Amino acid sequence: MKRISKTEYYLDIAEAVSKRSTCLRRQYGAVIVKNDEIIATGYNGAPRGLDNCCDLNRCWRETNRIPHGEQYEACLAVHAEQNAIISASRTEMNGATLYLVGFENGIRMPEDTVKPCRICDRMLVNSGIYYVVTEMSDD
Repeated sequence: MKRISKTEYYLDIAEAVSKRSTCLRRQYGAVIVKNDEIIATGYNGAPRGLDNCCDLNRCWRETNRIPHGEQYEACLAVHAEQNAIISASRTEMNGATLYLVGFENGIRMPEDTVKPCRICDRMLVNSGIYYVVTEMSDD
């Protein structure tokens, strides 16, 4: 029996987390890990108490033809990385690794295109997370 690598294990968990996403356009899952323990998970979707795009059956950004990577403030969703950071303490995240997986319209995005946005990049730095992993490695 061949065991999967730890990277594959955590990315597989991030993929499962992404299935909770309420976004119609892109579905992301994030897992924060430190010392081989999962600290927090997060997926992208509307803030608690607000209507989800999947429930409304429409995406405001799609309806208004907003390109990817522009006008983040127009989107109702909280990003997967942000939701994971919100769920963990700064002490736990200091020196941690974030595993990130993304899907677009239900299709897994190529690993080299999955990356935190500029806002999430800054939040990751301030949270103390040292590494972001989006692709398989042999560890």
